[in-house]
Amino acid sequence: MNKSILLSGVGGQGTVLASRLIAAAAMDRDEQARTAETIGMSQRGGCVVSHVRIGKDIYSSLIPIGKADMIIGFEAGEAVRVFPYLKNGGTVVVNKSIIAPVTASLSDFQYHAENMIAYLKEHAGKVIVVDGEAIAEKCGSSKVLNMALLGAAIASGELGISMAEMETAVKEKVKPAFLEMNRKALSLGAELN
Repeated sequence: MNKSILLSGVGGQGTVLASRLIAAAAMDRDEQARTAETIGMSQRGGCVVSHVRIGKDIYSSLIPIGKADMIIGFEAGEAVRVFPYLKNGGTVVVNKSIIAPVTASLSDFQYHAENMIAYLKEHAGKVIVVDGEAIAEKCGSSKVLNMALLGAAIASGELGISMAEMETAVKEKVKPAFLEMNRKALSLGAELN
């Protein structure tokens, strides 16, 4: 069964690695996987969007508007920004923490995650909110947000990848020194469902 997953965040959150892990897990079970990234002006802090398409006869890596089965939002505002890509009834996995853009702080614009998450809940088929900061604290590193979101996405059943398949991909792609911490974050994210 074909799946289209859009990951959206800001530079430095692990969005690209997460997309590569999803693709690797799919390819390990002999499925086709295509990925593409668009990365903002600055490496850290700029918007990052990764398209992942999995299944049979996948010819394009870019997901058309209204065709994503799932959005994984590393930051609530970025999830809202890419929301038009989500199909009707699609699933959103979103981090409840925000990273306010520079323009918001310069203009006194009120940037609240609660408003964005409320919008997502009103318009998406299913929304899973992840407390990325709490999971990072339990794991001892802020660098595990991507794993926590992947764990929640897997547990939703909508990603189409099992926890064992993802753990294999993580073992292949993550340095051994960080493996246990990443496994813990995957597990904590999965416990949200």
